[in-house]
Amino acid sequence: MAKLNYSALMSLDGYIEGPDGKFDWAAPDEEVHQFVNDLERGVGTHLYGRRMYETLAVWETDPSFAAESPVTRDYAQIWQAADKIVYSRTLQAATTARTRIERDFDPEAVRRLKATNGADIAIGGPDLAAHAFRAGLVDECHLLLAPIAVGSGKPSFPKDVRVELELLEERRFGDGMIYLRYRTRC
Repeated sequence: MAKLNYSALMSLDGYIEGPDGKFDWAAPDEEVHQFVNDLERGVGTHLYGRRMYETLAVWETDPSFAAESPVTRDYAQIWQAADKIVYSRTLQAATTARTRIERDFDPEAVRRLKATNGADIAIGGPDLAAHAFRAGLVDECHLLLAPIAVGSGKPSFPKDVRVELELLEERRFGDGMIYLRYRTRC
């Protein structure tokens, strides 16, 4: 059975973007990017909301992203090889291959996907992940903490859901980022 992993790159005070909607402070250096690549290799399917999908689609639609370095080329290949399910009521068509659009998040469909998928599933974006947390579907949280406090913005976790976590792994990086992997506890 595949695990459903919530992944987020967040500020130390718990935001994925600041009050201005920007997240330029979250750009990983080469060491962190390579680590993310290695994490993503085990993902067979990504679940995204529209905004997260549109942000990440550049890894397939804009060749300049992949051309920056061997690490970014590797990430583009990993991202393009994975299936993507985008939950959106407004997006009419996908701009990338291996992508399908669903109008509503269906917890039972995600349970079936977990039961039948050979590779792990990643869910990105706190709004979409809130549905999965509420349904008890998230198995692990993979968090990268950036060494910055942005004061306010979009929280990385839903405000109305209690999530108890058990620390499984931690790692420090040279640029001050910290990786934390947690198992959710019911």
